[in-house]
Amino acid sequence: MSTETFETIRYTADVVVITTDDRVLLVQRGWNPHAGQWALPGGHVDPGETSRAAAARELAEETDVYAAPEELTQVGTFDGPDRDPRGRYVTVAYQLTVISTLPAYPGDDAVNVQWWPLSDLPPVAFDHADIIAAATAATV
Repeated sequence: MSTETFETIRYTADVVVITTDDRVLLVQRGWNPHAGQWALPGGHVDPGETSRAAAARELAEETDVYAAPEELTQVGTFDGPDRDPRGRYVTVAYQLTVISTLPAYPGDDAVNVQWWPLSDLPPVAFDHADIIAAATAATV
């Protein structure tokens, strides 16, 4: 008899969009957890979808910024067991560099979007500060 237990793991994708003048695109969350806080654009990977395709889709849905999936560069996988208060979430993060004048508009679950200087970021939700740090270290 097996005593193994399995936890539910949710699969997500996030995108670190950085401008050529070192600003990062953040969305203000309109829902819990962390309602009102700033976070990276991202969300759940749909059935039959790759994390890269999900990252491009979520970016467009939340910010009106469009990128082909192949334009996204993988930063890494973030799977800390306590990274989300709703349970176990594993995210694959991607990075995209864009021109500094690219407009962005809130959509889907975002109540606001803003380009923030990398040198003066607000407090961010989840482990997104770690993801941003990994993405910026990868682009240096």
